[in-house]
Amino acid sequence: MSRDSDGDCQSFVADCRLRMGTELFAHVWDPVVLAALTSGPQRRRALRASIGGISDKALTEALHRLVSNGLAERRSYAEAPPRVDYTLTSLGRTFADGPMRALADWIIRHGDALFEAQERPQEVR
Repeated sequence: MSRDSDGDCQSFVADCRLRMGTELFAHVWDPVVLAALTSGPQRRRALRASIGGISDKALTEALHRLVSNGLAERRSYAEAPPRVDYTLTSLGRTFADGPMRALADWIIRHGDALFEAQERPQEVR
């Protein structure tokens, strides 16, 4: 891999940290599920109810990606009936409080301009 003197990628190769970071936003539901988990541990049913429009399959896939990336944790409890909760890890909390918070702040400030730009007719070349 090619890195410059600051350790940043000179090209967007597969193991580039910038690319790895942007891929955390690549799946539509992942940031939404992550945001829903900021209020504390939740069961799947509660997550699905709190996230409008998410299918069971999309929720399963998002939770799997978040757990695989170390942003969320799946906790099983040996109870009758069995209980499973999902919660943010400390890494997930830093992601929610860092880049996701910065994006939320940006969209609050610039959302109207973004919406207006998207509504303008664009010439396709």
